[in-house]
Amino acid sequence: MNPVTTIIGVLAVCYGLYTTWARARVKKAEQFAKLDAMKKRWGEKAGTAIHVIAYTVVPIVFGIVMIIRGLQGGSLF
Repeated sequence: MNPVTTIIGVLAVCYGLYTTWARARVKKAEQFAKLDAMKKRWGEKAGTAIHVIAYTVVPIVFGIVMIIRGLQGGSLF
């Protein structure tokens, strides 16, 4: 078991879950400057999709992979 890799994985999953929770709680787009910029650049649907993938899906998937790798003894670095 590699605790550093596992902890990084847990933190990445927590970040992804936090962004999911924050986006659900805050309905104002101006609270998310990057989301607003992405909507202006790529449109409402595509901008939201890119933001969700980049700030929610990718951290959660990365975190799960790192947790599994850390529990198997693999190292991130």
